Amino acid sequence: MGIGITLGSHISALARSHIEKSDVVFTAVSDGIVELWLKEMNPDVRSLQPLYAEGKPRPQTYREMVEVMMAEVRAGKRVCGVFYGHPGVFAWAPHRAIKVAREEGYPAHMEPGISSEDCLYADLGVDPGRVGCQHFDTTQFMLFRRNVDPSAWLILWQVGLAGEQTGRRFATGPAYRQVLVDVLLRHYPADHEVTVYRAATLPLQAPRMEQLPISGLPDIDLSMSDTLAVPPCRELEVDDDIRNRLTALDEAIVAG
Repeated sequence: MGIGITLGSHISALARSHIEKSDVVFTAVSDGIVELWLKEMNPDVRSLQPLYAEGKPRPQTYREMVEVMMAEVRAGKRVCGVFYGHPGVFAWAPHRAIKVAREEGYPAHMEPGISSEDCLYADLGVDPGRVGCQHFDTTQFMLFRRNVDPSAWLILWQVGLAGEQTGRRFATGPAYRQVLVDVLLRHYPADHEVTVYRAATLPLQAPRMEQLPISGLPDIDLSMSDTLAVPPCRELEVDDDIRNRLTALDEAIVAG
């Protein structure tokens, strides 16, 4: 179940209904205040946050999340897992829990929610349909040679974890972000202005929308929740051969 990003503003009527009617509600949300809010809807709300621990591999934590939820499912209870944002976006445990439940013969369903991506489009005024938009996990973007199109938007998620390969840390430092800068400089000039974005999780908060040149990324504080939005640095390139073929088709239709 996704309850969106901003407390109270993004939850759907269907999501609320599932939470209220469940026997057990497990939560992995952005703030303790959100957990208290959920407890007003259901008397048995259990936080998954204590499964995290400093130095503990995140994949182990995610597997444990699945197991504690499935234990209640196997006990015959109606279980709801509540995750902030969209439960299928940058969230391994919800996908895995649904897969395991279905394999064991239990009905399972994912209810979408408003994600950080949706908030980014609204707050930064980005229309992904205008010139296109490409999305990557920041570390994956660094480790693999991706076909980057500088005429489209580039969105890099979890930029505060740039270069993190151990699965144990919740942030990396300036040296790692310098490596990210070096990768970006393959496609963009050093003075190209980008935006560090973080959606507001509470109604009275303002989103983080900090603009800076690519070269300045090692010098700022970043968290796991921050996203890097890189606007296009060049115009779209017309494919004259395809345009001419399409024009010929249009003319043939008009000619009847």
